Amino acid sequence: MLSTTEKEAIDHEIGLVPHKRATVIEALKIVQQHRGWISDDSVEEIAHYLGISPAEVDSVATFYNLIFRKPVGRHVILLCDSISCYVMGYKSLYAALQRKLQISFGQTCPDNRFTLLPNACLGCCDHAPAMMIDKDLYRDITIEQLDDILKKYA
Repeated sequence: MLSTTEKEAIDHEIGLVPHKRATVIEALKIVQQHRGWISDDSVEEIAHYLGISPAEVDSVATFYNLIFRKPVGRHVILLCDSISCYVMGYKSLYAALQRKLQISFGQTCPDNRFTLLPNACLGCCDHAPAMMIDKDLYRDITIEQLDDILKKYA
């Protein structure tokens, strides 16, 4: 069941668009902000609230890479694997993250601190390689910077 807070936030978004169904992505973001990820039950609840099918909600949820359809850690690391980042050191950065965190793409640390995910582009090809942790963007990253960056997310 959607919480009162979630419903109020979704209602605010509904008021900004001509059709309820246009708020699917915003509703997903709101629920994820409160719950950490979008479960099948969350998809059903959002669909019911917006008066659309669960399949429609799920198609939006699975299209956007920042909507998480399975539980994630407290912090999500998105490592850009675009061609620019690849050329500028993505492979060694990924290997260093795997070594430091003891996880690969799609996995979460045993302490639930980080989930590591690939990302097709973070929009800063002129400052590759890049990664994002939660809402923080890191550009021109070197392996030597990783420890200091990761320490910020205790």
